[in-house]
Amino acid sequence: MTQRVFDSHLHIIDPVYPLVENNGFLPEPFTVSDYQTRIAGLNIAGLSVSGGAVVSGSFQAFDQSYLTAALTSLGNNYVGVTQIPADTTDQQILDLDADGVRAVRFNVARGGSADLADVDRLARRVHEVAGWHSEFYIDSRTIDDALFVRLSALPAISIDHLGMHQDGLPQLLRLVEGGAKVKATGFGRVELDPLAVIRAIMKVNPSALMVGTDLPSTRARRPFANEDFSIIAQNLDPEQIEAVFWNNAAEFYLAR
Repeated sequence: MTQRVFDSHLHIIDPVYPLVENNGFLPEPFTVSDYQTRIAGLNIAGLSVSGGAVVSGSFQAFDQSYLTAALTSLGNNYVGVTQIPADTTDQQILDLDADGVRAVRFNVARGGSADLADVDRLARRVHEVAGWHSEFYIDSRTIDDALFVRLSALPAISIDHLGMHQDGLPQLLRLVEGGAKVKATGFGRVELDPLAVIRAIMKVNPSALMVGTDLPSTRARRPFANEDFSIIAQNLDPEQIEAVFWNNAAEFYLAR
């Protein structure tokens, strides 16, 4: 039997739509067609990408045109994670929700999103208006006690790329204990042992972990490799694979 995979973190970079330099960086194109070709070539026995979350990058800032177009092309089981300014209206949030957006992203690591100063108000508002959760691209070492209290009080959150750094693992696990989701993504950009962190997360809360490709892996030391999924699967108990590769993310992104 084929195990479905929900790709909880992917980027679509279509030069037809606006791009903004981030620290002098502009990414190469990675269109919907490029993504579909890449996941069709995973060649991992028993795994098949059947849905995912298209995540806005720093280089897309507050543009929504690329995202709505990508979701239209990708179709069922694909949703959007957008960056919006703090003054976005309730109607604009509802319009994006109708287009398939399901979360707001705070890109603390690279910018292009609303600031941490806006977290409490914006994260609560999108949850109240449309049921969205909030996603954080953040180095977990920077989560001090005050920020931990703010994040843990939000309605629903996820953390990108296993929290980025080994030294932040205690803070990450505290958030997981409180219900935060964590993406097992970006193995080529983190400063930690992914399998050790995955095992630690699974001990605290097996429903927290979600896999993703992080394609096209812009600015990572190495891009996503097929073996990343294989290694995750081989280090889970058989009864955990369905939850980690599909159920946890599908419940987070698709359940309404």
